[in-house]
Amino acid sequence: MPEGYGNLEKRHHIVETAYELFKRFGFHATGIDRIIAEAKVAKMTMYRHFPSKDGLIVEVLDYRSQRFDSQLDRLAEQAATAEAKIATIFDWYGRWFASPRFHGCLFAHAVAEFGDRAHPVFKAASAQKEKLRQRMRAILADRLPANRAENLASALLMLLEGATLLAQMGRGDEAIREAREAGLGLIRAAAAGQ
Repeated sequence: MPEGYGNLEKRHHIVETAYELFKRFGFHATGIDRIIAEAKVAKMTMYRHFPSKDGLIVEVLDYRSQRFDSQLDRLAEQAATAEAKIATIFDWYGRWFASPRFHGCLFAHAVAEFGDRAHPVFKAASAQKEKLRQRMRAILADRLPANRAENLASALLMLLEGATLLAQMGRGDEAIREAREAGLGLIRAAAAGQ
C-alpha cells in the first residue's frame, strides 16, 4: 500500500459521509460532530483533513461535481449529434429524479444556504452550474452560431433547474418530460432559423 494511502482513503470516506448527510439534512443543519460520528473518525482526523466546515463543504461540492461530469462524459460518448448529447443530459436528470437517493440539487441548496456571492461555498456551487452551462454551450456550438449556442445553453440550464425544483416537489416525471421536450424543441427551432 503506498505511503499516505490510508490518509487519502480516510479523507475520501469523510467526504462521502458528509455528502450523504448534507444532501439529506442540509449544510447548516449537519454539524461537524454528526459527520465525525457517522464517519467513525477521530475529531483530530477530521480537523487534520478539514480545518473548517466550509472547506469540507467545498470539497463535497467538488466531489459531486466531478462525479456528475464523469457521468455526463460517458453519456456524451454514446451520442452522435448535438441534439442527442443534450437529450442524454435531460435523460440523466430523469433517472436522477426517479432515484430514491434524489433529495434535490446539492448545489442549489448550497446557493440557498450560503447566499453571499463572495463565500467559497457559493462560488463552488455557482461554478458547477456554470460548468454545466458551458458544457451545453460547447455541444451546441457544433451546430449553432456562438451567440445562439450561448443563449440556448442558458435557456436549457433554466429548464433543468426548474425541472429539478418541480421534481423536489414530487412532479419529477412530468417536469423532466416537459423540460426535455421544450429544450429539444428550442434546439430544433434555433437550428432551423440559421
